[in-house]
Amino acid sequence: MEFITTNILRNPPVLLGLIAMLGLILQKKGLAEIIKGTLLAAFGMLILNAGVGMLVNSILPINSAFQTLSGSAGAAKGLNDVTFTGTYGGDVGLAMFIGLILHLMIAKFTPIKTIFLTGHMLWWFPFIFVAAGVEAGLRGPMLIGISAVFSALYWSIMPWLLRKYVFAVTGDESFTLGHPTGVLSLISGFVAGKVGNKKKSTESISLPKGLSFFREISITGAVVIFIMFIVVGIAIPSSVAKDQNLFMTAVNQGLNFGAGLIVMLQGVRMLINQIVPAFKGISDKLVPNALPAFDCPVIFNYKPNAVLIGFVTAMITSTILILICNAANVFHLMLIPLVITSFFECGAAAVIGEGQGGLRGCIIGTAVASVVMVGLVGVSAVMYSGTIQNWMLIFGGNDLSLFGIIANLIDKLLAVF
Repeated sequence: MEFITTNILRNPPVLLGLIAMLGLILQKKGLAEIIKGTLLAAFGMLILNAGVGMLVNSILPINSAFQTLSGSAGAAKGLNDVTFTGTYGGDVGLAMFIGLILHLMIAKFTPIKTIFLTGHMLWWFPFIFVAAGVEAGLRGPMLIGISAVFSALYWSIMPWLLRKYVFAVTGDESFTLGHPTGVLSLISGFVAGKVGNKKKSTESISLPKGLSFFREISITGAVVIFIMFIVVGIAIPSSVAKDQNLFMTAVNQGLNFGAGLIVMLQGVRMLINQIVPAFKGISDKLVPNALPAFDCPVIFNYKPNAVLIGFVTAMITSTILILICNAANVFHLMLIPLVITSFFECGAAAVIGEGQGGLRGCIIGTAVASVVMVGLVGVSAVMYSGTIQNWMLIFGGNDLSLFGIIANLIDKLLAVF
C-alpha cells in the first residue's frame, strides 16, 4: 500500500497515464494506440506540472518577502507539512487509501458520479482532515476512519456541485473541476450571475492596435509579474538580494512566469486531448456517466484573460483586507498575502465568474471571493495552531481551510464520545 500511495497515487503523471491506459484497454483499442495514449497523457501531466512549477517559483519570492516583512518566515517551524507528516504520514496514507475506495463506491452507487483525478489533492485533503482530527483530540482508527469519510465526501460532492459552472465556461460536459477552488468558485459564479453582464467578455476587451500583443496571456502575465516584483522590491528592499538588480530580477521572474504559462497550457491541452476520450472507457464500463474532475489549470485556457484579471483583483482586494486585519489584530496572528491562492484558486474563480457574468462578473465575483478567502485563512490558521498553522497561512483560504474548519468542529463533537 505504501508503494501504491507513494509511487502512483501521489505521482500524477503515472496515475493519469494508468487511467488513460485502463480506459483505452476497456475500449479494446490496439496496442499501439494504448501505448501512445498512455504516454501522451503522462507527458501532458508532466508538462502541466513543469509549467505550474515555473509559475509557483516565479511568485514564491513575493510570498517569501511578505513572510519576512511580517516576521512569520521562521515562526512555528514545527507547524508545517514536513514535521506533521513525519508523525502522522501513515494515518494520512491510510485515510487516503480508504477514502478513495469510498469515493469510488459513491460514484458507482449514488447519483453523484465524479472521479477526482487531481493527484496531489488526493493527498492534501486527507492531510488537512487528519490534522483537523488531531487538533480535536482524535487518534488511531477513529482519526483515520473519519478523515477517510471526509475525504471521500469532498472528492465526490464538490466537483459535482461545480460541474454546471464549468460546463458554462467550456461549452461541453466532458469534465469538471477537482480542486480546492470550489467554495471560492461557487461564490464567484453566484455573485457574477447576479451582477454580471455576459455581453462584455474578458476575452473581447478591445485594445489599441499597438497593444494587441497583450492578448497573448504569456506576455500579459509576464508584464503583471514584472510590475509586482518592482512594486514589492521598492516596498520591501530585503526581497531582493544585495548582489542582484531589482529591475533585472523583475525581468527574469516575469519571463519565467510567461514561459510557465505557455508550458502549463500546452500540458493542459495534451492531457485533455488524451485523458477525456480514454476516461470514457472507464465511465462506460465501470462507472456509467461519471465525470473526471481535473486540476484548475485545465479551465485557464478557456478564459485566459479572466485568469490574470482575477489574479490581480484577488491580490489587491485580499492584501488590503489582510493589512486591515493585521492592523486591527483581528485573528491575533499575522496574516501574509495569499499569492498562491490568489493565482490558482481565485484565477479559477475568476474564470467561473466570467462564465456567469462576463468581465463585470469576473471582477466583482473574484473580489467577493477574495474577502471570503481572507476570512477562511484567518479562522483556519487559528484552528490549526497545534499542527499545520504555518502551512495553512501560505496555502489556505480555500476549500482546504473551509472543510478543515467544518471537519474540526465535527471531530470535536465525536471526541466527546
